[in-house]
Amino acid sequence: MTEKKELSPEIKEYLRKEFSQEWRKKLRKSLSVKERMKISRQKMPEREPEERNKDFNEVNLGLNEKLAKREARRCLDCANPQCVLGCPVGIDIPTFIKLIEIGDFVQSVRKMKETNSLPAICGRVCPQEIQCEDVCTMKKATGVPVAIGNLERFVSDYERINGEVFIPQIPPSTGYKVAVIGAGPAGLTVAGELARKGHKVTIFEALHVAGGVLIYGIPEFRLPKDILQSEVEYLKKLGAELKINFIVGLTATIEDLKNDGYDVFFIGTGAGLPNWMRIPGENLVGVYSANEYLTRVNLMKAYAFPEYDTPVYLGRRAAVIGGGNVAMDSVRIAQRLGAEQATIVYRRSRVEMPARTEEVKHAEEEGIEFHFLTAPIRYIGDEKGQVKAMECIRMELGEPDSSGRRRPIPIEGSEFTMEVDLVVVAIGQSPNPLIPKTTPQLKVGKWGNVEVDWDTMATNMEGVYAGGDIIRGGATVILAMGDARIAAAEIDKYLNNKKVRRKKT
Repeated sequence: MTEKKELSPEIKEYLRKEFSQEWRKKLRKSLSVKERMKISRQKMPEREPEERNKDFNEVNLGLNEKLAKREARRCLDCANPQCVLGCPVGIDIPTFIKLIEIGDFVQSVRKMKETNSLPAICGRVCPQEIQCEDVCTMKKATGVPVAIGNLERFVSDYERINGEVFIPQIPPSTGYKVAVIGAGPAGLTVAGELARKGHKVTIFEALHVAGGVLIYGIPEFRLPKDILQSEVEYLKKLGAELKINFIVGLTATIEDLKNDGYDVFFIGTGAGLPNWMRIPGENLVGVYSANEYLTRVNLMKAYAFPEYDTPVYLGRRAAVIGGGNVAMDSVRIAQRLGAEQATIVYRRSRVEMPARTEEVKHAEEEGIEFHFLTAPIRYIGDEKGQVKAMECIRMELGEPDSSGRRRPIPIEGSEFTMEVDLVVVAIGQSPNPLIPKTTPQLKVGKWGNVEVDWDTMATNMEGVYAGGDIIRGGATVILAMGDARIAAAEIDKYLNNKKVRRKKT
């Protein structure tokens, strides 16, 4: 892969001149607002459902150059771009899209990477439809936003495929040591931001590979692992060190790492503790938490057993409990592993489902069944302790609860039984409890989340920050990255304000 260490003087001059306000006005005039609004949203090519539901290859195929440039022409280059405000990491969306419009894909991805270290990932898994695209001016005008996420994916893939990965010039070492605990999206983002500022960053990861939920939670057909690893390698080239199989809290505590000379800490250990319904039969063989099921299949490659020696139960009739993205991933995996019937069981209606619209659409196209307004009340086993059926109850919707969604209420006397031999419970997860348990002075909330000052991501312990699912519970990748950018800025400020600078290591 070709690495370019710095921008040439010619490119710097190009950016200074070509992206002046005067130049952008000329670009806007080259195609009127009315003409831009007439361009329809370019559909991303994807594999046919009857083909893709049998393997783990990626479903979406990405835009080509022609489609990307045409989609970019839909951007109105607004004077007050709300899309930037809708992005948790504050990408300069109009500029990166304008660069696509003129065909300068390399500069486009470099513009994006000024605030987003993981664009190939965000372009695939982030819910742009409820963030940047939701407030897009084109959506307000026509009802159809610019496909910001698809364009983000396009230029990041272009950079990787064409060997145009740019490594910015790193300033001299500050001499400060930063410990990042957890190599998920929050930890990787903090590491990239601080490495670029010259701090010595070490990422401590409990698993044998970096990525966190990106690698154990998201299936190959949505996020190929080689793309994730290319993003991790990019961070290493920025100077971040990765220590795998290192469990902070067991291998060493935060206090131990302080004694080893680390000046500041970021906790990004995620939400790896599965939630259960606590109904009879949850201990039967064939009843999985989504965390275990996805980890076995995605990280430990159980889908390739016996080539990889981690087995997973292959159900004939699979039921996944829940309505979020994790549930969609789980049920689509079960089908790909050979389930004759793969069903989502969700206690609310389709309107209330928190899963991305695209993921629900893909699941429906692939033949997944949906049982709405239904909830399990017990699992039934056979004489060998294997789940064979699930007793459910019908629900109706009442008044909205604290989430803003209508509360599901059981309908008395509506119980019925479903035949199942595999159940995956995907009803959410809680923050990883290990760091709080081994750091008793760290303040945590009612649900085990690390408490922070949301303006700085600082915990109650001096020099200790946190972000992502460890403070939020289960949330999105881009929200974790947004937390991380705030934390990184505050950590850099904290280190720069220290009165006594340590000797450079």
